[in-house]
Amino acid sequence: MDLALQSLPFLTKGLLVTLEVSALVVTLSLVFGLTLGVVLVYGPLPLRLLVRGYSDFVRGIPVLVLIFAVYYGLPALKVNLGNLTAAVAALTAFTTAQVIETVRGAIQSIHHGQMEAGKAIGLGFGQRLLYIIFPQAIRRFLPPWINSVTDAVKGSALVSLVGVVDLMLAIQQVIGRVYEPMPLYIVGALIYFAINFSLSSLSRRLEARFSYVRE
Repeated sequence: MDLALQSLPFLTKGLLVTLEVSALVVTLSLVFGLTLGVVLVYGPLPLRLLVRGYSDFVRGIPVLVLIFAVYYGLPALKVNLGNLTAAVAALTAFTTAQVIETVRGAIQSIHHGQMEAGKAIGLGFGQRLLYIIFPQAIRRFLPPWINSVTDAVKGSALVSLVGVVDLMLAIQQVIGRVYEPMPLYIVGALIYFAINFSLSSLSRRLEARFSYVRE
């Protein structure tokens, strides 16, 4: 604990980077995932095939491989990104693929006749999604989405491998100075646990909040 307290200012800077990366990945993947998930269900066939191919391919490779591919591969194509931008882009691509499947499953769990009923009373496509499909699908969407969020937080530790000084790399740098790995790794584990436990608690509250929606 003494080591952790002495290193607290440096670890706090790393924690802020971890939170920044996680927030960016979660926000961007939610926007892209919702959009592409709707395309996967309701889009024209060519777009559905493209989204399906993207989702299956990205979910089928390790996220670490994806990070290295973006960080080392894009410069070969004359696309130079900083290490933080490359790491966020790779994690966003991976998490987006998970969100796409979550959105698809949530939407398809709603009986298709409800979309037809909305159309019959003169509602446009966007109105049917907003007022009929999304309020019912959100109950099914939240639990697996929170799992994706916690995976993104845990996956953010991998950005240290491309030189981003997040919480994990900050811990490793402190260990390199004091040669006491176990106490600092325990502190790091507790911090990640606290973040993800808070997210899980929030998820349960949100599920309770939306539980009034009836099938």
